[in-house]
Amino acid sequence: MAKYYQLHADDVEQVSLIGKALSAPVRLEILKLLYYESLNVCEIAEKLNIPASSAGIHVKVLEAAGLINTEIQPGSHGSMKLCSRKMDFVTIDLCGHAPPVHERTVFHMPVGAFTDCEIHPTCGLCSEDNYIGPEDRLSSFYLEDRIKAQILWSSGGYVEYRFANPFTDSASIKCLTLSFECCSEAPNYREDWKSDISVWINGVHCGAWTCPGDFGMRRGKLNPDWWANGNTQYGILVNWSVRVNGTLINGQQSSNAAIDELRLRDKPYITVRIGNAPDAAFKGGFNLFGSKFGDYNQDIDLIVEY
Repeated sequence: MAKYYQLHADDVEQVSLIGKALSAPVRLEILKLLYYESLNVCEIAEKLNIPASSAGIHVKVLEAAGLINTEIQPGSHGSMKLCSRKMDFVTIDLCGHAPPVHERTVFHMPVGAFTDCEIHPTCGLCSEDNYIGPEDRLSSFYLEDRIKAQILWSSGGYVEYRFANPFTDSASIKCLTLSFECCSEAPNYREDWKSDISVWINGVHCGAWTCPGDFGMRRGKLNPDWWANGNTQYGILVNWSVRVNGTLINGQQSSNAAIDELRLRDKPYITVRIGNAPDAAFKGGFNLFGSKFGDYNQDIDLIVEY
């Protein structure tokens, strides 16, 4: 399982240690050596053609930053320090902390749990383990196993979900945020394939986000081993936030649709539709990623602040 190191800019000391550790090219080379195997300090020095004393200093810096593990083991001439990679991914959050809200509830929806859809080939679904039905066959989207889908794709149309709505009687909802990983859909993949991906909540259009392409130049961080390299690999995490004064997409104003227009007190569920609008300028389809595919370990999340 991939190991993540999540930091915030407020963690000044640790971020500084990470920055120092990654600032020297030779230390990056050491991390690359540890991609697939553990090495002792002498082996690192030999592979990089540097003195063992220098290799030892670099190893200490990487260890202090929490990027590698070291373990003393017996060797042929006394003890030796065995080095191994500790982290697979390091992310540093450079945006400010969100302002506090009174309460928040998060609902997690599997990408395969849609209640309605309009699908256009090229299309398909996959679980973590295999394809669900044949590709490019609309009937695959109505199989009972669709609930297991961890990635789905369509060249147009939409998928629609119903989230539970326990807020019909009392709570005053301040903000509704929909978060999911997505990209365009082209045969195999195509990095320069634009698509205007829209969201509708309770039938209200909440703006469109133009995805630049269908991404496949590198593997998705979470993709299972059996997923072929020539397929779509990952998407972009996009957040639609509907507030009292309009809708933001990834922090940018995109629509005048306001929270009161969603009529959240009317029904015991919240309807969310994701897809291409009939009048979209770029009808480039969509891929939706679950927690086992792509780059982000999440399903379709609906965050309610009240």
